Amino acid sequence: MTLEPDAAYQALAARDARFDGRLFVGVTSTGVYCRPICRVRTPQRRNCRFFETPAQAEAAAFRPCLKCRPEIAPGAGLPWSVMDASRTLAQQAAQALDTQAAGGETASLAALAARLGVSDRHLRRIFVAEQGVTPMQYLQTRRLLLAKQLLTDSALSVAQVALASGFRSLRRFNAAFAEHYRMNPARLRGAARQEPAAAGGGDAIRVTLGYRAPYAHAALLRFLAQRAIPGIEAVDALCVRRSLRAGAVAAAPGWVQARFDLAHDRVQLSFAPALAGSSARLLAAARRWLDLDAAPAHVDAALADLPGEAGLRLPGSLDAFELAVRAVLGQQVTVAAARTLAGRLVDRFGEPLTSPWPQVTRQFPAPERLAAATLREVASLGIVRQRAAALIALADAWPGLETLMAPSSAPEEFIAALCELPGIGPWTANYVAMRALGWPDAFPPNDVAVRKAMQRLFGTASPRSAEARAQAWRPWRAYAVLRLWNSLETSP
Repeated sequence: MTLEPDAAYQALAARDARFDGRLFVGVTSTGVYCRPICRVRTPQRRNCRFFETPAQAEAAAFRPCLKCRPEIAPGAGLPWSVMDASRTLAQQAAQALDTQAAGGETASLAALAARLGVSDRHLRRIFVAEQGVTPMQYLQTRRLLLAKQLLTDSALSVAQVALASGFRSLRRFNAAFAEHYRMNPARLRGAARQEPAAAGGGDAIRVTLGYRAPYAHAALLRFLAQRAIPGIEAVDALCVRRSLRAGAVAAAPGWVQARFDLAHDRVQLSFAPALAGSSARLLAAARRWLDLDAAPAHVDAALADLPGEAGLRLPGSLDAFELAVRAVLGQQVTVAAARTLAGRLVDRFGEPLTSPWPQVTRQFPAPERLAAATLREVASLGIVRQRAAALIALADAWPGLETLMAPSSAPEEFIAALCELPGIGPWTANYVAMRALGWPDAFPPNDVAVRKAMQRLFGTASPRSAEARAQAWRPWRAYAVLRLWNSLETSP
């Protein structure tokens, strides 16, 4: 999104939350850059420079505001077009760099370009044109902003923050932080906020994640509660708590809690100390899990002909394998029945877990554990033999499937690979892509509830006519699916 400076200043003066995460202002008199919702006194127009991303602001030598905290702003969440090849390539590169920042991988433009199938020179040119900074500047900004967030919100030591944000050494981290932000990292230690023990125990790591209002939190939490597996997940009016198996986000198992702070358009995320080293990866996964980077104004406008409340979000997952297993168990049975079968699977093959809550006591079974199970063992839980065989095949193929979930991979490749497995068809594969990948244009074919809702609303009499009608909702068809499902719940 590009705004003329005068228009951007009007958005800043109005503190318009719709521009949060899409617009940043650098103030030349202070050397600081802010979000448009910052509550400090509005700077004079002549002192303002406007940027689309934090990376652009930092490349221009501005440092992030300590009050509005650009690091917790929601992602851009802008519409995309598969026809815009250059923009798509730049977005794929940015997503891959986000993953590198989260995983602490060694930065290599040549390796990234090879993954995307282009030359490093072409990638750099396209990236600079789209993002306004080089790929390495973008990556450095992502890591520094993550470090700032952990320094401000958590009680992790500076050394732990350096490693968690992708820096290979404390010396390099201190030097980069001082160079970009002109302060010592320890200066932010005094701002670390500790929440009550009820938020996850005194040792919990806590960070703040922003989102763009409106956010239909009740609908998302209701969706998760209906599918919560006993021992794995627990949901209440403002909060979801769950376990994480070893290998899902980090090498160690752990637990996580997300609590909505509706007054400030934020989510307070708490997680186990064992996950500290994977903080970046977990924060990125949590944003997808709760769809915090969505741009509801764009989505809602595209779906104006569908019933439903504003700000509906696409429920994701913190464990793609768990979601895939749950999707297979849900074939041709009710949501409640699938939840019961998943609970039995967890009791039989899952590992115990200690958490602050009595409802969260188990880890979901690891792929290798289910791959080693016999057909008889799985079927003995009341799971149809054909479905039991599909679960074992899915678990056995999972290492290869995971490689197709990288940001540079097309969702269609992942869906096609799932459909090659026995017992997994297009509906299941699209549903997994919809939630595990957070793919906004997923549209599970021949969904009975979707067809029923569309017939009621639009009189579509066949799958072909329903598919044609759904083209108008692209690229947000996954959100349309949620609205259609919900419309049946509220119909008389």
